[in-house]
Amino acid sequence: MAKNWGKQTLAELPRPRNVSTYRPSLRGVVFLLAIWYLLHNYFIDRAQLLFSKPPINTEPRCPQVEPLHPSKSTQELDSMEDYLQSDEFRNKSIERLAGAVRVPTQSFDDLSDVGVDPRWDIFYSFADYLSKTFPLVHNTLQLEKINTHALLYTWPGSDPSLKPTLLMAHQDVVPVPDSTVSQWTHPPFSGYYDGTFVWGRGASDCKNQLIGILEAVEALIEAGFSPRRTLVLSFGFDEEISGQEGANHLAPFLQKRYGHNGVAVIVDEGAVNVESWGMDWAIPGVAEKGAVDVDIVVRMPGGHSSIPPKHNGIGVASELITLIEANPYEPLLDEENPYLELLYCGAEHAANFPSKLKHLLHKRSQQSSGTCKKSHCKDHLAVEAAKAGPEVKYLFTTSVAVDIISGGIKTNALPERTHFTVNHRINIGSSTKEIMSHIASLAAQIASRYNLTLTPFNGTESPNSITLSARDTLLEPAPITPTTTNRNAKKASPFSVLSGTTRALYGKELLVAPGIMTGNTDTRYYWGVSEHIFRYGPGWDKQQKGLGNIHTVDERVGVRAHVDTVRWMWGFVRNMDEADF
Repeated sequence: MAKNWGKQTLAELPRPRNVSTYRPSLRGVVFLLAIWYLLHNYFIDRAQLLFSKPPINTEPRCPQVEPLHPSKSTQELDSMEDYLQSDEFRNKSIERLAGAVRVPTQSFDDLSDVGVDPRWDIFYSFADYLSKTFPLVHNTLQLEKINTHALLYTWPGSDPSLKPTLLMAHQDVVPVPDSTVSQWTHPPFSGYYDGTFVWGRGASDCKNQLIGILEAVEALIEAGFSPRRTLVLSFGFDEEISGQEGANHLAPFLQKRYGHNGVAVIVDEGAVNVESWGMDWAIPGVAEKGAVDVDIVVRMPGGHSSIPPKHNGIGVASELITLIEANPYEPLLDEENPYLELLYCGAEHAANFPSKLKHLLHKRSQQSSGTCKKSHCKDHLAVEAAKAGPEVKYLFTTSVAVDIISGGIKTNALPERTHFTVNHRINIGSSTKEIMSHIASLAAQIASRYNLTLTPFNGTESPNSITLSARDTLLEPAPITPTTTNRNAKKASPFSVLSGTTRALYGKELLVAPGIMTGNTDTRYYWGVSEHIFRYGPGWDKQQKGLGNIHTVDERVGVRAHVDTVRWMWGFVRNMDEADF
């Protein structure tokens, strides 16, 4: 009903004077305003960028550490290091990795309890394979099996005052649907080697890293290395289905043994080396986005489909999905997002870094408030950076994807219950609370339109309703790993050791900058074990495009990348052993 605000009287306006006498002055004002806008937003900004005095702090924003080689060596260690680059080792390494791929350690979403569901039993076979393939590791390190199939290896160091080094990987792989087997160039569990790549499920996610770790430790033992710092290897077995049976048991066990932040550094699978802006980069993940899956149920009356209402449950659910997709999150670079640091590194070191990004970075660095936090304020730097493509955009944008939907059970019966699931990967600086509030506000619009009861995150389903619930796998964005480096500092840091090890392997032409993961790894459970967590796949083969077809047909890994993973682990363990933090 329209509101009656009483009798409204229009005030009589004075007659306008002759407008024509004012037109020249009006045009002049418009012209002057246009000149002012150009000066303020273009020439002055760029003049400041070119001619402004440098800030008082002249320290580089993205310092690079020198390549770090172990200082302590023996003839046996030197000989083994040469052997790791030989054709003989390469051939043996190929066979070890191929053998691991041949054990189909698939983890399925519908697996029941360990010890009950026989599909878990394949992990016995994989543990047996590791035992036979790495005899020195199994004779030297202590092996504990956590929740039956999680493998925890410990190599005690001689100095108990030093916090341990922890290397991680997972044993399980994404299942291969029977319908896709014929699409593979080589059978998915063959471990086929074509002269360049080892093919098969798990070849690049992440049996390559698991086997690479064990090969490096096997080589260290054979060369007579004796650690000063305890080395721990932690291998979960259900990372691909959220790690609740593996990492979720391993991490509390380790935290109880070593205490809160009792481990010096953790390296798990993660970001890889890339080429960008005309430079080579290592971008170890020092953060992960958060995640929340929201289940939405639309309940509406059923009945015979020959007498349908104007909108039934599936139609209403579809309308809500359309509304969700029409209201995506905007790119936003929080001050703590590692991609912002990567941009500063690019501006500092890369000749081909885009000039517009450099200009926007300069403007941002002059702003005392940093990121615009208000919902109506656009982050121009993030918007410009997002133009590089979705792989870049979603490093600093909350993603929204409707992944599952179901409704109706019969062609002549109206659906009484329609369900769909919305997956969110939460940007740094946001939270699960913010995401849940946003999607609830969208659902409220549809509920109001169709006179449905809205029950958001705190109730049960009822007739004529829209119910929202969050799954128990919800995860806030991960804590940010410190990445401070100072080339003049006498004391190293975990990030400087990782950086130095990487540049020792690939040369000073490769730059190291912090990275971020759009997905989540088993490290989600290890936040209390160490504050220095890196998600990094150190092996690099430029012939391999992207991530090696992980999670899809024709997964494979370049052998050069795999061998370099072994060499990197070999160097990192030794460099960490010499560090004094």
